[in-house]
Amino acid sequence: MASSSSSSSLFMALLTWASLIAILSHVGSSSAQLSTNFYSKSCPGLFTAIKPVVQSAINKEARMGASLLRLFFHDCFVNGCDGSVLLDDSSTFIGEKKAAPNLKSLRGFNVVDEIKSAVEKVCPGIVSCADVLAVTARDSVAILGGPEWNVKLGRRDATTASQAAANSSLPPPTSSLRSLISSFHSNGLSTKDLVALYGAHTIGQARCTNFRAHIYNDSNIDSSFARERRAKCPSTIGDGDDNLAPFDPQAPTTFDNAYFKGLVKRKGLLHSDQEFYNGGSTDFLVRTYSTNPSSFSSDFVSAMIKMGDIKPLTGSSGQIRKNCRKVN
Repeated sequence: MASSSSSSSLFMALLTWASLIAILSHVGSSSAQLSTNFYSKSCPGLFTAIKPVVQSAINKEARMGASLLRLFFHDCFVNGCDGSVLLDDSSTFIGEKKAAPNLKSLRGFNVVDEIKSAVEKVCPGIVSCADVLAVTARDSVAILGGPEWNVKLGRRDATTASQAAANSSLPPPTSSLRSLISSFHSNGLSTKDLVALYGAHTIGQARCTNFRAHIYNDSNIDSSFARERRAKCPSTIGDGDDNLAPFDPQAPTTFDNAYFKGLVKRKGLLHSDQEFYNGGSTDFLVRTYSTNPSSFSSDFVSAMIKMGDIKPLTGSSGQIRKNCRKVN
């Protein structure tokens, strides 16, 4: 009896391990199909087709670099990195562009159209819009003085989008540190990834409606900084809602570690920004990045690669959209 019981226990243990391995392999299977040389044979001119268009767009408007980078974030956090954020509304769905976190906020769609057209001329029907976003994000960071990295590719495009998912998946500017950590952990990203990725706020601007509550109601903000921001962001809702302010007033179009230096001085523009340096568990990361730009760059690159692995469509899933705004 004892021998039979032991055999049974061993069998159940092996079965449990087999099930666990199957689950883990399934979780990692899609991202495992991504590779840095995915288009090396099918579209060797991919990178040389994309970067000049990104460079031209940034030359015309330096802020565009931050906007293009942001598109990649907002794509990956809603049902994975599948290009769904680029889809216009259709007869079968309301797209993500009109979701609260994106409306009057996301921009650069015309630039993505130009990039996709350039890629289609080089290798038609080969490269997904999701991958175009991934490469464009990397190029935007590099052009503005940030680090470069080898982008993992091989994603395919979604054939639908979800306004509801965008409303529920993207963390609002009023988020607490706990909710931000939870949101990123649910996407397989660590607390270090979270803080490093928010370092992208070293470039770009935010609308008054997104930082009004912080500059008028919060106490963990430098008083002179708050006064400066109030000058162009009245306290009355609806008054000056679309007025812009840079996350980094010193160099808003240079990708560096100034964002973290600002947080140490309690000059975070959004409530969620200052949450990273507010007596909590992430204070040490902010201090590290504020004094060690190479550490920030390294962790940012690692986090960007991990974020690009969020639930990609691969193999026969989805499609390669010819026009990023609509399904084939």
